[in-house]
Amino acid sequence: MSYVFDPVPYPTLPIKGSDKLFPVRRIFCVGRNYAEHTKEMGGDTKDPPFFFQKNPDNLVTDGKFPYPPQTSNVHFEIEMVVALKSGGINIKTEDALSHVFGYAVGIDMTRRDLQDVAKKLSRPWEVAKAFEHSAPCSALVPAAQVPSCSKGAIWLDVNGQRKQTGDLAQMIWDVPGQIAYLSTLFELKRGDLIFSGTPAGVGAIKKGDMMHGHVDGVGDLEVTVV
Repeated sequence: MSYVFDPVPYPTLPIKGSDKLFPVRRIFCVGRNYAEHTKEMGGDTKDPPFFFQKNPDNLVTDGKFPYPPQTSNVHFEIEMVVALKSGGINIKTEDALSHVFGYAVGIDMTRRDLQDVAKKLSRPWEVAKAFEHSAPCSALVPAAQVPSCSKGAIWLDVNGQRKQTGDLAQMIWDVPGQIAYLSTLFELKRGDLIFSGTPAGVGAIKKGDMMHGHVDGVGDLEVTVV
């Protein structure tokens, strides 16, 4: 088979302790999955989870985040990332973790001013969420090496100052619940990533800032705004 032009390289994530790469198929993001963040964004914690997507080639693995165009208010949102090795439709909650390959530390970068406009006009969020370099991510840690995906500190510092802090136990929808619910909406497949939500304290960054994110048992992620 021939192509009219060379296909773009397949997006991948490195795997800690391995020379193999994890091919990324899709990126799902859970909105407002921590109660305090839900409140700071004006949401209701009783609402069911909702999801939006980023593009696989939005991933950043070199530790640099170029400040994007058409915005003056870019926010960080620290998250634990869940990588699937298999999937399906209508996955049972009790079976959900058997589909997980591993976990990573990610930051959901958001053009907040463009998101606010989209919300007011009832428009999609792609321009605010799915722009280039909007998904910095660490190497994946295999699930067997992660003590827990249901508890542990999650935080983010900017220039050494703590901005976000929380615990995975504060998720409204835990990882099995996210996978099970998402599988009622999509047929999940190997290579899919889930950004599992962010705790309270999101805020703006500027060029030159250094972000340091952490998830207990998973690791750290350092990203410089360039």
